[in-house]
Amino acid sequence: VQLQASGGGLVQPGGSLKLSCLTSGFSLDYYAVGWFRQAPGKEREGVACFSSSDGSTWVADSVKGRFTISRDYAKNTMDLKMNSLKPEDTAVYYCATHGYGSAYGCFPPAYDYWGQGTLVTVSS
Repeated sequence: VQLQASGGGLVQPGGSLKLSCLTSGFSLDYYAVGWFRQAPGKEREGVACFSSSDGSTWVADSVKGRFTISRDYAKNTMDLKMNSLKPEDTAVYYCATHGYGSAYGCFPPAYDYWGQGTLVTVSS
């Protein structure tokens, strides 16, 4: 199981960015997968996750209406489209999976396999 996140960078407040996670070694429609982030000095937190057991999507309240998670099964990729970015969105963003099942409320300790992370900086 491997995941590789990309697409981070520097963006101004109010701007947009799209992160991509290239996956291999598992079926993207069979495993629960998600995006997480860790800001400096803070704990890692869930941003948006897909459940494979019931097809549901969990999205953090702090990004609802601004971030959209999606999957492309043909390309084995999972994207995170981020709009209306705020300075508080600055963090290293990770993609992860734990296997088949619930999204577990996008709770980081429930996820076993992690990509290397990509830095998103929102600043003027």
